[in-house]
Amino acid sequence: MASFFNRLRSVNQLPKGSNLSQTQLFIKGAFYGLLLLSLSFMVIGGLFFRNGISPYLQIPVYIIAGILGFYLFRWVGSALHLVVKGIPTIAVSLILATLLTFHLADYMRFSWPGALVQNSLITAIFAIVLLAGSLMNLVRGNRNKGLYSLFVIIALAIIAYPVYLLMDEGSNPHPINFEQTKAPLLSEMGINNPGEKGTYDFDYFTYGNGTDERRPEYAEEVKYKTETVDASLIIPEWTGKKAKWRERYWGFGMKEFPINGRTWMPKKEGKLPLVLIVHGNHGMEHYSDPGYAYLGELLASKGFITVSVDENFINGTWSGDFGGREMPARAWLLLKHLSQWRDWNNDKASDFFEKIDMDNIVLMGHSRGGEAVSIAAAYNKLSHFPDNALVEFDFNFGIQGIVAIAPTDARYFRRLDLENINFLSIQGAYDADEASFFGLRQYQRISYTDSIHRIKVGLYANQANHGQFNSIWGRHDFGGTSCWFMNTAPLITGEEQRQIAKTYIAAFTEYVFNQKTEYAPIFNNSATAKDWLPEVVYVNNFQTSENQILIDYEEDIVVTTTKNDIATISAQNLDVWYEQDLKMRDNGLQGTNAAIIGWNNDSSMVEKSYTLSFNEPVSLDSTSTLLFSFARADDSKIKMEDNDELNFTIELFSQNGDVGSTTLSEHKKIAPKIKVKYMKFKAMNGSFGNNWELAMETFEIPFSEFSNLGNFEWSSLRLVFDQSSKGVIAVDNIGYRNK
Repeated sequence: MASFFNRLRSVNQLPKGSNLSQTQLFIKGAFYGLLLLSLSFMVIGGLFFRNGISPYLQIPVYIIAGILGFYLFRWVGSALHLVVKGIPTIAVSLILATLLTFHLADYMRFSWPGALVQNSLITAIFAIVLLAGSLMNLVRGNRNKGLYSLFVIIALAIIAYPVYLLMDEGSNPHPINFEQTKAPLLSEMGINNPGEKGTYDFDYFTYGNGTDERRPEYAEEVKYKTETVDASLIIPEWTGKKAKWRERYWGFGMKEFPINGRTWMPKKEGKLPLVLIVHGNHGMEHYSDPGYAYLGELLASKGFITVSVDENFINGTWSGDFGGREMPARAWLLLKHLSQWRDWNNDKASDFFEKIDMDNIVLMGHSRGGEAVSIAAAYNKLSHFPDNALVEFDFNFGIQGIVAIAPTDARYFRRLDLENINFLSIQGAYDADEASFFGLRQYQRISYTDSIHRIKVGLYANQANHGQFNSIWGRHDFGGTSCWFMNTAPLITGEEQRQIAKTYIAAFTEYVFNQKTEYAPIFNNSATAKDWLPEVVYVNNFQTSENQILIDYEEDIVVTTTKNDIATISAQNLDVWYEQDLKMRDNGLQGTNAAIIGWNNDSSMVEKSYTLSFNEPVSLDSTSTLLFSFARADDSKIKMEDNDELNFTIELFSQNGDVGSTTLSEHKKIAPKIKVKYMKFKAMNGSFGNNWELAMETFEIPFSEFSNLGNFEWSSLRLVFDQSSKGVIAVDNIGYRNK
């Protein structure tokens, strides 16, 4: 055994002496180069690994681990040489040491995209060996200086190109040249920009239990102290290493969840509406709740108490997250915050006594928080926790609206149908975290059963991502080294993206709390707020509780019939005609069906149309508005450019023979395909699914645009495809509104 270790030490030694050969110098340089490469993996891992430990302490620990690992793994490679004859000692030991140190760094939270590991490691090892070996010969050797200089240049070029690609923001491979039909601007009607500061000053403060070990704003800086809550029956998954690390980090467990919030309180008399905002599943050590100060300040200036809720302690960390099983806790904590505000509101000794309008509440959430607010709205009306009925609920707050910003919709195992609530969801097309507009699935699951006026709104904005709705999260929707690979060039700035959020969210809260219905046009058509918003493509979805949807394609698979036999459907000379579930980019379902219609007038001169014939006429008058949902679709039978305008004639027929018509683009154009490229490298984009997603959009056309007749008994509708030579569209939600 001693002989073996002596031989091992002998073959493992680097070349020594002053008269080394070119090969020996090259090997020695390669050794130091690969050691530095291996240590760079460790340094990057330590830099990006957020766990609450200072990088000044963590990085040296990682470097020491890397040095020990590299030398140990090199000895393993040398041992293989002694055991298996014919294996070249130096090459195997150095490459094996580099590869195993890479995997050690990976185990210690150095992340690298799996699709690029093989090629990038081979390239890096080759370039570093060539560079370091050649440099050693240039510094200490005296032969072939020109050749080694050339090798250095080649190696630097090999290294520089991928470094440049990583540092570069990327590109915009799918630019869109699109101008929406001009619409009357709200600003020209004397309506104020809701995204601008309101008339009220406000105070800022925090509340919490005052003992937070990590955050002074929830410790000695709190203005109002709150009691902790026991969540042990709400989040039983708080176990194992997830629980141990969290409890070590935060200093509390699931039986002592804090009620922490940062508050913007308007200086306004009377009872004030209340808004709660909750973040999503960002890394728990990178606190998310400060990132909505821009909304807190804006909404408080409008007269609304606004709270950014701290739920960082149930977010993901290095020891793992809860995979969505914590969603009930996210929702329940929001309701416990409302309970705290109700207690203050009812307490004569409180500074907030009878200050809060508990019947006027809006819940807002981002990412998983965007799903949590819908869950909270459902829990609000229950007497018991549905996942464990041993927990009794006593909430029943006046939650009037929900705002879901880039929400999830599948983390909680229940799909929730909500009734009689206002709803707004905003989604960026360049969201690499939640790559589909999941908020529209919840939008589809909201119904209205009473006579109170309510709205639901969906906004899809091109060139907006996931993170910039929170001022802390930023332009990269992935953390660690993965952020280097993100294609951020197409993104608008954080300020622009937050301006979209401010404009729509403030308009929504003004609509819900103050009945400012003058903001309704912005929900249906962003062109009415063109001077308030960044210049990107917007897709709007909008419904009110007064909408009468006649045709929604949800009833069956018979393409010629409608629900309740309201109408019969026929088609004339179409090239494409079928009905289907609409899918997201990853082939998940959008939660709605539509008719897919296509025409190609290049191949035929006959008229092509799609007709709905109503079995009973529908009464329209001068107050009526015709409602449609349209979107650009595709079908392999019809080839066309993504930005080609899709326009057609819409004809209305009355029972007595009157006819009214208009063309779609006179009022609003169908948006082009919004294609995206999330990552710089093609190999990394496959996991997102298709590079575009069918996006339905609401079209509202006043009946007066069809006819000047005072009353009209609408008996049939015909879409005549005579304006664009060819196209494929999705059609859904055909109906009307009589006010």
